[in-house]
Amino acid sequence: MRVSVPHTLGKDEVRRRMAARLDKAEDKAKGMLGSATTVESTWTDADTLAFVVSAMGYTIPCTAAAREESLDFDVEIPAGAGFARRLIETAVREKGERLLA
Repeated sequence: MRVSVPHTLGKDEVRRRMAARLDKAEDKAKGMLGSATTVESTWTDADTLAFVVSAMGYTIPCTAAAREESLDFDVEIPAGAGFARRLIETAVREKGERLLA
């Protein structure tokens, strides 16, 4: 699933904001999904952050790519979690919009 959040910040500013808030990602995920949640992240290139969220028995690989006019999230919905697709999409969009605000 792809979620694109448009912006007018430029990719350098988006990348800066992503890096500045990365250390809080796991705490925010735990607040949403429970204390057993983990988030592992790594920069795959200068503009793309890959992360894996593990919660409620599911492992969800994702990427967040800073583009000049959008922040693009790619989220792999695992088999059996399709029921949560809208919830996940809404959460990703809201968190992306907050990051860019």
